[in-house]
Amino acid sequence: MTALTGLLIARITQSGPITVADYMAECLLHPRHGYYATRDPLGGAGDFTTAPEISQMFGEMIGLALAQAWLDRGAPAPFTLAELGPGRGTLMADILRATAHVPGFHAAAQVHLVEASPKLRTIQAEQLAAHTPTHHDSADTLPDQPLFLVANEFFDALPVRQFVRDEDGWRERQVGVQNGKLILGLSGPTPAPFLTHRREDTAHGDVVEYCPAASAVLAPVAARIQTHGGAALVIDYGEWRSQGDTLQALKAHRPVDPLRSPGEADLTCHVDFEALISATDLIPARVAPQGLFLERLGITQRARALAKALSGPALDSHVAAHRRLTHPDEMGTLFKVLGLTRAGEPAIPGTTHDA
Repeated sequence: MTALTGLLIARITQSGPITVADYMAECLLHPRHGYYATRDPLGGAGDFTTAPEISQMFGEMIGLALAQAWLDRGAPAPFTLAELGPGRGTLMADILRATAHVPGFHAAAQVHLVEASPKLRTIQAEQLAAHTPTHHDSADTLPDQPLFLVANEFFDALPVRQFVRDEDGWRERQVGVQNGKLILGLSGPTPAPFLTHRREDTAHGDVVEYCPAASAVLAPVAARIQTHGGAALVIDYGEWRSQGDTLQALKAHRPVDPLRSPGEADLTCHVDFEALISATDLIPARVAPQGLFLERLGITQRARALAKALSGPALDSHVAAHRRLTHPDEMGTLFKVLGLTRAGEPAIPGTTHDA
């Protein structure tokens, strides 16, 4: 039993079942025993690997797309170059390296990172020391100036509520206690006015996920872009519309029971891109598969250029990384890219505005 398991059992025993969202929040962000408070979760020694850790090409493509979006908007200065949930800082480091020769970009850029984990903040500060990043607890405190932002595998880790459709409405999935163990159960009938539109495409027993934190995170980002200009890229795994139970836990790169190791496994859910778009009045691009987005930006040409200096195992690893990022059977289709801009402004390179 983990330390957090005991605390959760005591809380539930005293106060009653908690929502899946509350459970996720405790597991990921508890100040002493939460997953992100206690470890560096990335890489071979961690529990999962993100695209920036797979290959430098990913961050290079993102960086050049953001730089072109900046140029397309008249190269405003100064501007905020921001990332939500920057991990080890690898993506931002690659963005900054790829844009080093874009005239005026670095002189105008002020690097801001939204990060909850003290351990990861330390790693990010070391990785990006040359650019003196400013850390934030939330996007609410980002500067009031043009904003160019990326969020890669950020929204999938936000706490999600789960609702099960019944004949008359909805019941919420909850975490309770039985025989000294954490279990999943259902509430009684509960009002869910935010799911009224989902009665049209669901049937009895269907699970729908709802992430109230997503709109709260996106609102200050959208407000700054709408007021001061800029653009945002959201890259994550998910679908256009939430359907089914997508809660999953990873430990040592393997799936585990989400209730088994609270605080010691990463918890995520698929992102509902429709809900993200509806939370902002920015203009969305079509949600593009990651592979297509990267191909539009020229990742294959970049891969070929890098391959010329490689041979043997290094070349094999490079080819495998390109495939993992772009191939439909790997990350190429499961991961999606959403671009957000002001009305009347060009789409971010690699994305295409709806007609």
